[in-house]
Amino acid sequence: MSVEKVESTLTDGADNSKSNTADEKGNDEVEEKTKSDAKTEETSEKSNGRTNIGEMGHCYCGKDRNLNIAELLCASCTRWFHESCIGYQLGKLVPFMTNYVFMCKNCSQTGLESFKKNQAQFPQMCVTAIANLIQTCQKESTNRTLFHKDRDIIPFIECHWESMTTMPRRVTQSWHSRIHKALMKDLGTLFIMDEDSDEGQLYGLVSSDLVSIKPNYEAMIKGGTLKITEIGVQQVASIPGGIRGRNAKRKFPGEGTGTGPGKKGGGSDMTTPKLPAHGYPLDYPKNKDGYRYILAEPDPHAPFRQEFDESSDWAGKPIPGWLYRPLSPSVVLLALHDRAPQLKVSEDRLAVTGDKGYCMIRSTHSICKGTWYWEAKIDEMPEGSATRLGWGQEYANLQAPLGYDKFGYSWRSRKGTRFHESRGKHYSPGYGKGDILGFLMILPDVHNPRHIPNTYKDRPLVKFKSHLYYEEKDHVADAIQALKPLEGSKIIFYKNGVSQGEAFVDIYDGAYYPSVSIYKSATVSMNFGPHFKFPPKDATFRGMYEKAEEAIAEQSMADMLYFTENEGKLRLDNFTL
Repeated sequence: MSVEKVESTLTDGADNSKSNTADEKGNDEVEEKTKSDAKTEETSEKSNGRTNIGEMGHCYCGKDRNLNIAELLCASCTRWFHESCIGYQLGKLVPFMTNYVFMCKNCSQTGLESFKKNQAQFPQMCVTAIANLIQTCQKESTNRTLFHKDRDIIPFIECHWESMTTMPRRVTQSWHSRIHKALMKDLGTLFIMDEDSDEGQLYGLVSSDLVSIKPNYEAMIKGGTLKITEIGVQQVASIPGGIRGRNAKRKFPGEGTGTGPGKKGGGSDMTTPKLPAHGYPLDYPKNKDGYRYILAEPDPHAPFRQEFDESSDWAGKPIPGWLYRPLSPSVVLLALHDRAPQLKVSEDRLAVTGDKGYCMIRSTHSICKGTWYWEAKIDEMPEGSATRLGWGQEYANLQAPLGYDKFGYSWRSRKGTRFHESRGKHYSPGYGKGDILGFLMILPDVHNPRHIPNTYKDRPLVKFKSHLYYEEKDHVADAIQALKPLEGSKIIFYKNGVSQGEAFVDIYDGAYYPSVSIYKSATVSMNFGPHFKFPPKDATFRGMYEKAEEAIAEQSMADMLYFTENEGKLRLDNFTL
């Protein structure tokens, strides 16, 4: 797999040849700045709502470090994270790398991990190689700490070149002399040498403590590629230096000004586009052509998870779906992936603007029991435009107005008509720009096994732009056959705090999402709570914002049920797609 570069692009700087050593002074500065955040992390849910790392703990899973696999150090909270627990597809890595910048999802402003592998300097590659050789010898109980340049160090680098650096593999062996120069230049600071050995010159590390090998984030802070803020260490999103042309290569401190595309010594520096606030991948597979795609993250509790990550036998093979789990958003927002693509969603994912014909977007979370409420404000309603807002199930047609089929119930701006199955009935006066609308759904608060969310762990995983997704085939015909009226259910709409009466009663049973469909260029903003403009006074309800935490608990329970029901069946040696 190719190495992916995300968000900010950074460099190691001129003196990063020593970046693998522990700069305790710098770490103290970073840790001092993030001390209060670390305490907050003990008691609060983070980006996916499942992470609760103790102040002195490591990784999302809470387990100790494992030097036998690749681990990444977060630039902000200075905690180590196992490669197997990181959701972002990192590409090929080796343990003890120092030429990267990683931000965990607890510290990232987008709520998603970011990772950037930099071009490794030869001293960094030597440190990584020797550290791996030492660790291998410790596992084999040989306890060697000194290694020959030609018989040990260079073969290791040759074997793991693509994993260790973004630098293209050298065609000739002239880089062997660079290895020798790097080892000799940093004798006493990074490396030690034994000349008295019968094997010739042997090299080792000044510090035998492999745990201390980590990126020199302090040097990056001094170099301006990382900065300390009130919320911890943040990657610098843009580099000063004037406006760049459309095809200009991005320059960074320490890079030569004469290097460009196609010139010797220059590597490509393309990065993934910046993620919006409350981020979801900007490039993602759309729900269309009878298939749906659900963003997945590694499940650290899955059986044989560590064995899978330490195995090299799975390259190019399908990944078992039960090793991952659906990503549960920590807040209720408009779903980027579950919408008609022509709709324009704001960066905070709480407003949407239409385009030409009717099309629809759903929220990230749905409800299936209890009484729930959310609000919408009509920000813009140009002449000739219209909206239909309300509640819709997952199979409601995105390229049609809400209420077009059996899966949706809507309230139209024109004449206040209510719609279901394309049949409109008079309901209330219309609404327009500036109006604040309320949407209350009342469902019997009784348990039904069908309310347990799908784990998707038996579905295939597909990779798209560095992220993994579950692929689910639509079963619209079966869903229509299964629709049954739910006695006691009802939908009530509100206009500027005034109830318009019951719009629908005994609606079809199912899971319903807050949904917005727009005709032409109207703009609607969403308020899922907790601060509503006109909370209903005639009903006891829960704001849609509460569903995020509840959904995380429900998904975790569904995952546990799946593992319990399939105990002993989930094995790597007999997995077939």
